Parts: sequence; structure tokens; C-alpha cells
Amino acid sequence: FLYMPPMDTPEFTLNRFASFDGTELAWHEAGEGRPVVLLHGLFSNAQTNWIRYGHAKLLVNNNFRVVMPDLRAHGLSAKPHESKGFPVDVLTQDCLSLIAHLGLSDYDLGGYSLGARTVARAVVRGVNPRRLILSGMGLSGMTNTTPRTEHFKYILDNRGTFERFTPEWNADSFLKTTRGDSESLRLLLDTFVDTPTEDLRAITMPTLVLSGAEDDDNGSVEELAAILPAATLVRTPGAHMSAVTKPELGQAITNFLTA
Repeated sequence: FLYMPPMDTPEFTLNRFASFDGTELAWHEAGEGRPVVLLHGLFSNAQTNWIRYGHAKLLVNNNFRVVMPDLRAHGLSAKPHESKGFPVDVLTQDCLSLIAHLGLSDYDLGGYSLGARTVARAVVRGVNPRRLILSGMGLSGMTNTTPRTEHFKYILDNRGTFERFTPEWNADSFLKTTRGDSESLRLLLDTFVDTPTEDLRAITMPTLVLSGAEDDDNGSVEELAAILPAATLVRTPGAHMSAVTKPELGQAITNFLTA
């Protein structure tokens, strides 16, 4: 890793709210400027994705109020073990609930991997951020969620059995570091829905399509950028798991939001 600022940065506060169905979700926040809401990826959390490697701090230093929820079944948010806690498209509903809870009207919105898919769906379902960031996500990861969903179901159903350094072993090892709840995450996987290409074409605000140079885990980022009316494509160092550890990711987001 190029650098790792301390995880326990005093200026980041932990907050909680009740989502649309009463489930308690956590969000981390710092800064007092323009709001930007950032969603992390599957098996991760806000601390790992945005805080640990300095991306959020860079945004704070550039006059942004950074809001970073822990997704349902992740981090410090609730991890239900019943199917009623996981209606279809639940993460999008949670995102809409957080934006409403905070009373945001003029803000930016972004996500990494699953977070990117979720914020795109939030836009499809009616939110209207000034600018949108889709990182670690390609076109097929939006339009056909089944292959990746089945991949992660296989990982959760067979934890501890994978050959070292395979993609499955890497994901399983990462989940150990984030202390993920396998039962809750397994239920979450059944909530994902596909977003039709025509819905993506209707996303008109300036959008940063951002991906590690070696990351094609969720399909082609070039194809995703090509169908978005106002997309800027940026590749930064790293693969899907390692791109978030590089300072270039946070710098690309900051450059886009301050341009």
C-alpha cells in the first residue's frame, strides 16, 4: 500500500438513523462544506473504503461535507437475519432514506462497486445529485447482476475452503478483515436487481466513471461510460480490491467534484 493514514481520525463522527422500515443504519461524517454522499462496496464498510486510505480526508480538506453510510448488513449498521429485513432493492431504498433524513437537495453522490450500482439505481428512482461518481463498476455489473451475485453466494456458502490467492480466497480473506456477517450478507444478495440500459442512458448529470486500470470485475467501464450522456472516464492504479488503497482514487474523485 502506498500510504495508510490512521483509521481513528477524531473529526469523523458516527451517527445513526432509522431507515424506511425502521432498521437502524449507521453513517460516518466529517467536514462542513458541500455534501457528498459515498457508498462503499460489498463486504466492505465506510471505514475501509473511504476513511482508512485518506479519500474522505482529502475531500474534507477540499471543503466537502462527506457522508458515508455503512450499508445494511455491513459495518456498524444492522445485520438482520430474517428475509423480511431484505426486500428487493433494499440498499437503494436505504440510500433514498438517508438522503431524505439528512434533508439534502444540493449535493453530490457516489459509490464504489456495489455502492456505484446502488447510487445509479437511486438516480433512476428519482434523486438528482449535481454530480455522480460510479467507481469500480462496469456496464454488465449494472445490467446483469446474476453472475456476480452467484459468485458471492458461492463464496459465502463455502467459506474457508478456497485455494490461496484465488479471487474467491481473496474475497473470503477480505470479509474476515471486515468481520462480515455471512448470514446477513447472504440474504442481501437476493435483493439485487438489474438496471436496464435505457434507464442508464437517462442519467444526464455529469458522471465520473472511475476504475482501477486492472479492474474489469464488474464488466466494461468503457461501455458504461459510452452510454452515459455526460460521462468522464478515468482509470487509476490497481485492480478491484487494490484500487481503493491508492491515493489516486481519492484524487480523481476530488478533481471531478471540484472542476
